[in-house]
Amino acid sequence: MTRRVFRYVPFSVEQDATAEPEYEAHCVSGDETECGVESGAYSDPGPVEEWQRRHTQETGHRRYRRNFGDYAVVRPLACGGAS
Repeated sequence: MTRRVFRYVPFSVEQDATAEPEYEAHCVSGDETECGVESGAYSDPGPVEEWQRRHTQETGHRRYRRNFGDYAVVRPLACGGAS
């Protein structure tokens, strides 16, 4: 029989600064079916918002599903030792 000891290790979850986040949207307007047109992914929300504005202007559609994605890193916290 193998014996295991599990200890709690304090940690933090942080956004990974080495990877850019992604912003995108797709149109969910429609009565029976969604429009479904997508903005594409961008590293900044500005182009997605501009795409939404243009799509609304061209189609009258006003409802969008926005997605934000990023990468996270789990880091153990430094333990405070004796002074």
